[in-house]
Amino acid sequence: MSKSIAALTLSLALGAHDALAQEHWTTSWYAAPQPAWDATFTLPMNVPARLDNATVRDTVRLSTGGQRLRLVFSNRYGHEPLRLGAVRIGPDGATRALTFSGQPGAAILPGATVTSDPIAFPVQPLSRLAVTTWLPAPTSVASFHWGAQQTIRIDNASVGGRLFLSAVLVKAAQPARTVVALGDSITDGNGSTPDADRRWPDILAERLAPHGIAVANAGISGGRLARDGMGVSALARLEQDVLSQPGVSDVIVLLGINDIGWPGSPFAPGERPATLDELTAAYRQLVAASHVRGVRVTAGTLPPFEGALAGTPYAGHYSPGKERLRQQLNDWIRTAGAFDAVVDFDAMLRDPAQPHRMRPAFDSGDHLHPGDAGYRAMAEAIDIARLVH
Repeated sequence: MSKSIAALTLSLALGAHDALAQEHWTTSWYAAPQPAWDATFTLPMNVPARLDNATVRDTVRLSTGGQRLRLVFSNRYGHEPLRLGAVRIGPDGATRALTFSGQPGAAILPGATVTSDPIAFPVQPLSRLAVTTWLPAPTSVASFHWGAQQTIRIDNASVGGRLFLSAVLVKAAQPARTVVALGDSITDGNGSTPDADRRWPDILAERLAPHGIAVANAGISGGRLARDGMGVSALARLEQDVLSQPGVSDVIVLLGINDIGWPGSPFAPGERPATLDELTAAYRQLVAASHVRGVRVTAGTLPPFEGALAGTPYAGHYSPGKERLRQQLNDWIRTAGAFDAVVDFDAMLRDPAQPHRMRPAFDSGDHLHPGDAGYRAMAEAIDIARLVH
């Protein structure tokens, strides 16, 4: 190769790199994948175990807006390729088709994701987006998202949860940032009004939208900090659900109540109790991995949970011994200096007359999950000045 051709090749390569470097993508919406479980677990999956020639319709509310977007589909816990036949976005009668490497569909290998080609599709902050996905082949549901207080349509049936749509990425006009909420069912919004986007990360997104900062909700019901639950532990999913998000600058972590509550309950009847050392070591490792990537960590104290799930088939989540461990962990979160910031959800949600219980106005009724008012109060307790700067 002549020197002139080599120089031209290098120039073109550098130009392409500069163009890519100027593409400012953020995760405007996210649903963390979970592995499917069988009938031996105490909760049903609530979605079909297998689909064939099915059409799935999702509705998502974005956090940030932009002129171009991409969709990400996940087969993280699948055991066979997942075939997407066609994907369209937009309201009925005015939809646009997406492509994947120029093709109308894609096959997602087990454990992998697929990202669509970018499409010019202007969206406003906090706007809703409809996504219709055709699954032409027999499809096992081995990877999905449980609950989320969200309804999807599978052909003519309505079910709760999410299937394979994992993220909506939006291209910003200038460098933008993503805040990831990493948590369990309290972050996933259990207890909030279904299909109303009233989880605490949704309210946080409303507060950050004027600043062009995206919020990705990486909460999963049954999620735990140091052990697997209804999904792998937070440490095991940190890389994919948090640190790999485009533009991530901050993570807000609210985890540990299931580590404390599950052992000895119907969720994990034979499991040994968690210990303070186990939980604090997991938190320190999460902080270390995040800081290496330049991501700031805000930790939330665990909300009060006396009476949690009492009178239900899942009673046993709370005990005085578990309450002592919650208090010890909260004291450590407040005083250890391990985090870049702390938000005291416990102090804000607890009933002054019964500090081990949630304030009635904030309680969804199960004494574990807040309701709409509680989630709004949680989001408003977060100091967004730190996230903006």
